[in-house]
Amino acid sequence: MRLLTIVVLLLLLRSAEPRRGPWSKDTEKGTRGRVRGRGRAGVMRRQTQECKEYMEAGEKYLDCQDRQLTLVRPDWPKDIHHLLLGRNKIQVLSDNMFAQFTQLKSLDLQQNAISVIEDDAFSGLSQLTTLLLQHNRIRTASEEVLLPLPRLSYLRIFGNPWTCRCPLDSLIRTLQVPSNRQLGNYAKCAEPRSLKGQKLKKLKADLLCAEDNRPESQPERPLVKPDAPSLCHLKYPGFLLDCRHKDLNHIPPELPFEVVGMDMSNNIIKHLRPNQFLLSKDLKLLNLSSNNLQHIDKAAFAGLLHLRELDLSNNSLHYFQYGVLEDLYFLRRLALDNNPWICDYNIHYLMYWLKHHPGVSYSGLICSEPLEFRGWRVEEYIKTYNGECPVDKQMEENDTGQGAQGGSENEVEEMMGEMGEGQGQLLPQPIKEKKPNEYQIIKLS
Repeated sequence: MRLLTIVVLLLLLRSAEPRRGPWSKDTEKGTRGRVRGRGRAGVMRRQTQECKEYMEAGEKYLDCQDRQLTLVRPDWPKDIHHLLLGRNKIQVLSDNMFAQFTQLKSLDLQQNAISVIEDDAFSGLSQLTTLLLQHNRIRTASEEVLLPLPRLSYLRIFGNPWTCRCPLDSLIRTLQVPSNRQLGNYAKCAEPRSLKGQKLKKLKADLLCAEDNRPESQPERPLVKPDAPSLCHLKYPGFLLDCRHKDLNHIPPELPFEVVGMDMSNNIIKHLRPNQFLLSKDLKLLNLSSNNLQHIDKAAFAGLLHLRELDLSNNSLHYFQYGVLEDLYFLRRLALDNNPWICDYNIHYLMYWLKHHPGVSYSGLICSEPLEFRGWRVEEYIKTYNGECPVDKQMEENDTGQGAQGGSENEVEEMMGEMGEGQGQLLPQPIKEKKPNEYQIIKLS
């Protein structure tokens, strides 16, 4: 009887256990008894948690870069001001895709695989001012895409294979409106062959439809030199232009004027020519280190009135010619390390400028040549410039114990005599008295 009772109790306990779903075994292995969610809901929460949400300058950012995302999650916070979706795998921007983010001011979609933008993709984004779509696979779009964006000020669409034919006519005309001067800069045609390499902002829209009937056998036009945005990576937020390790031998033309930081390090630039940064008036940080830089022309830094940091380390600079630094009114840091500075008269301009700009912190000013000053700090060399006269030097070499206390007048006279007339010409010469005029002119009233 007791045995029968035990068997009945075991059967009752087994029937009371909850049924396990198809995910129970996997969930049990992954969480060891702690089940946070099942199926797609759990996956969605985990992907949402990977995005980084933070506040900066009173505005909310949601950083979802490099997350392998293909769409926008419905459970993301709706009160964000800046959404960063760069370097994901989004292919299509469908209608009302971002409609929930009514407070959005900037949208970063660069370096995805976007090939289709539906007309109402940006519907609801009435506060958006910045839209980054560079380096995708967009071939065509209409002006209707931009209609929901009345406050759009910055649009970046370069690095896309634009097909410059009739369907692109309305968008190109919108980009070329004078008030839209920051929409679509640097974007170029990829086809047809006759228009390849031409900028959308400068293309004659009347010729687009004519190109559809033009034979493709025409000779290909020469490509223009690539500009900075197509060569470099524009990081957002902050508008930092990253041009490191691009084998550049010159400063790229048409630098984006809105960038605040520019990293041109580790290239092969040897010469800075005048007015190359003239349009980058908001630039605050410029890194030109490790470039084998040998010569900087006057006005090379013209226009950089707000530059705060300049890095010229690891180059081949000997000195700065007079006037090179005159435009850097607000510079605060100047890195000059690992340059072969020559300590002669030419180095004086740099030290003169630093002396009259005490707010600039600098490093790396060490003499490389001539041999007798190698390893000296340049400021120490400047102190000894035109230092000891030959008389003083010879007196110190021949001084005895008494001479160290001042010597006697006789000893000084003897040494002056021993120097002879040959070395006497090195001493200061008396000023010759001016002979009086032989004639005097008197003005008669």
